[in-house]
Amino acid sequence: MSELALWTGVFMLGAYLVCGIPFGLILAVAMGHVDVRTVGSGNIGTTNVARSVGKGAGAATLLLDLSKGLVWMLVSRWAIASLALGGDVSALDHSTVFGTSLTLVFLACICGHVFSPYLRFHGGKGIAVGFGAALGLYWPIGVGVLAIFLVLAIPTRYVSLGSVFAAASLPLWCAVFGFPAISIAPVAVAAVVVVWSHRENVRRLVSHEERKFSFHKSEKPNDKEDR
Repeated sequence: MSELALWTGVFMLGAYLVCGIPFGLILAVAMGHVDVRTVGSGNIGTTNVARSVGKGAGAATLLLDLSKGLVWMLVSRWAIASLALGGDVSALDHSTVFGTSLTLVFLACICGHVFSPYLRFHGGKGIAVGFGAALGLYWPIGVGVLAIFLVLAIPTRYVSLGSVFAAASLPLWCAVFGFPAISIAPVAVAAVVVVWSHRENVRRLVSHEERKFSFHKSEKPNDKEDR
């Protein structure tokens, strides 16, 4: 096994463990004494935390979920280059094999959050952590994904609509910015995971049953609102 493959595997495992930390659940319990898995949509992400606990908890969840993806990707970029490539700056271009190493770490970030090892492989839906990790992967991709999300989510107030299309755009942005097909493949898998995690939201959008986002706490604990 090459050094690059070895260290890629190590940082993929780290990404899975770090990005699996359920900050939404932790903050909801700490700030509102609420287990968000039992209220609203039952999801541990920003939207359900904001609805169930309040704006402050929702904002903190968003920041921490975004940060864990961003920070781990930046740490991985520096560490893999130093440990496997001897700090060779010329090898850090995303069009090289180094780009594939990073997109594999990106995929692990998404899987850690969606299939958290601390919650019996249940978790969030991967949007905030995916945005942060995309910024760490190659910041223009993160900006492109955010633009898609805002264009759809703000006028409609359907967070899930913006989230699904933003996730689906990930491999397209990678192609636009010159990532080779082998590097885009892990990102495409990550996009599928995020869209799959929104499958109930998609069903409700199609049937016009999806709730629009607001910061008001849900009065129906078992209502399967958008997440």
